[in-house]
Amino acid sequence: MMKNKVIVVGGGMVGAATAVKLAKQGCQVTVIEQQIIDADAVLASEKVDIRVSAINRFSENLLDDLGAMPILRVHRHAPYQQLEAFERTGDNLLFDCHDINTTHLGHLIENNLIQASIWQQFAQHNIEVIETPQSLSAIEQSEQQVTLHYGEQQYTADLVVAADGGQSLLRQQAGIGVTGWQYGQHCMGVLIKLDAAQQVKTWQQFKPSGPVAFLPMQAPYANLICYHDAKQLKQWQQLSASELKQQLLAHFPPLAGDFDIIEHAVFPLARQHANSYSDGRIVLVGDAAHTINPLAGQGVNLGFQDVVALADILKNADDIGAAQYLKQYEQTRRKANLLMMSMMDACYFGFSNQLTPLQWARSQFLKMANKTGPVKHWVLKYAISGEIN
Repeated sequence: MMKNKVIVVGGGMVGAATAVKLAKQGCQVTVIEQQIIDADAVLASEKVDIRVSAINRFSENLLDDLGAMPILRVHRHAPYQQLEAFERTGDNLLFDCHDINTTHLGHLIENNLIQASIWQQFAQHNIEVIETPQSLSAIEQSEQQVTLHYGEQQYTADLVVAADGGQSLLRQQAGIGVTGWQYGQHCMGVLIKLDAAQQVKTWQQFKPSGPVAFLPMQAPYANLICYHDAKQLKQWQQLSASELKQQLLAHFPPLAGDFDIIEHAVFPLARQHANSYSDGRIVLVGDAAHTINPLAGQGVNLGFQDVVALADILKNADDIGAAQYLKQYEQTRRKANLLMMSMMDACYFGFSNQLTPLQWARSQFLKMANKTGPVKHWVLKYAISGEIN
């Protein structure tokens, strides 16, 4: 008898993708979520989500496979063709989709639309969704199964997937520790309405106070990202919209047009990596396994790579919760996740240092990298596909 009953704890973007991917492979999937969403209502809403993700081509292919991407293509989405990083004018590193003969590098899409488009697939794959406002109270594991306790309710499966975010209660209850730290800065995201044509370039500038970035959503919307010390951003949060706009105008390079502020939010920055990706029949994916500096928007892409790797390993398994498969998944993903985390930290700390020799070295690096075809193409392909080779 095949052991293929799965519980996914957390119905966010990565958890929902895990549920559909495993269901398509024949697993019996249940999603446990604190608050069920109305996918149709989310997709029909005109309210724009301040949370946005830079979906690379690997993630786009996964969303196509899940049936979600065709839905997203008829809702708000913004393909981007160029990605630029610079410190000063003239010292820029520009990636262009035409350099690798493709039509776009990725899409900028609101998080709630991605989640809702995946949730719309649940019914056709017989995925059960259980809404429970109660917190996980206990876990019981045996060689054959794992049982989750939510107050008086119990749910048993052959495999439990923790997709409940960076503060994963399931990971904590399973006794899996983490290694990491809080960065010295916080990040402000600002949703704006931009008086300009559709933008196709996303860019990031490194400044002494921290990076700033421009994420072009479907016109007329865009997202401004600003790293700064927590005290400064807390003061900005207290400003009126007009006062905040003046701060942003002084802090950002010129935008393509005038803009109005719709919404803004501040959140802390943290790096965190689980000491193990599994315990018994429990396995971690996405932010439950790793949280990354959001410098290049790679967090959800790493999570989607987790989904594909786990599904590929479990595809022909008679017992999907067997330790041998979950350890193989960790061996596949830990190195790749750690590499991306380290690359983001190298950029963050390297460009935050204002020592004169390092400033000169950065300038030379950006100029050289922009002219070095093979290296530039390798970095670009890695960024959009997640593949090292």
